[in-house]
Amino acid sequence: MVPRTAQHPPAVSVVTLHVNGVPHRLTLDNRTTVLDALREHLQLTGSKKGCDHGQCGACTVLIGGRRTNSCLKLAVSCDGAEITTVEGLADGENPHPVQRAFLERDGFQCGYCTPGQICSAVGVLAEAANGHPSHVTPVPQDSSEKAPEPVPLTPEEIRERMSGNLCRCGAYANIVAAVEDVAG
Repeated sequence: MVPRTAQHPPAVSVVTLHVNGVPHRLTLDNRTTVLDALREHLQLTGSKKGCDHGQCGACTVLIGGRRTNSCLKLAVSCDGAEITTVEGLADGENPHPVQRAFLERDGFQCGYCTPGQICSAVGVLAEAANGHPSHVTPVPQDSSEKAPEPVPLTPEEIRERMSGNLCRCGAYANIVAAVEDVAG
């Protein structure tokens, strides 16, 4: 029996990923995930491969400003997309406010999940500021058509919204405090 790869080589596509403000034109196997494109093709190793099944959040990045498990997203589906990794959050030598809060609150132990936690926290702050409710957000009594108001990020809101990011070390209390500090 002839191996499948000899009969049918993998399909490839040329995609442009705008990562941390820089366009990258890549020729990728169509099965390449965003996570693998970042780590293996662009040498951006901040995003971690934890479970490779979208269950731990260690690979979280921002795609089009929305937090995404990069291990589940195919790179070909992101052609032209803006992708922000933990490496792209800082402003030069100045850490992003969430990065600074994680340092000040000691929101990490081993650090493996930290890049995903930080990217997720940045996404959480934007979602709440734009009025996107979570499962624990109180439903307003008068839901007449008015512009959404920012959702206050209480510890309960933060825990719910960050629940897709697991920390094996158990730094959750400090992570919640760090997000709360930035939410102000």
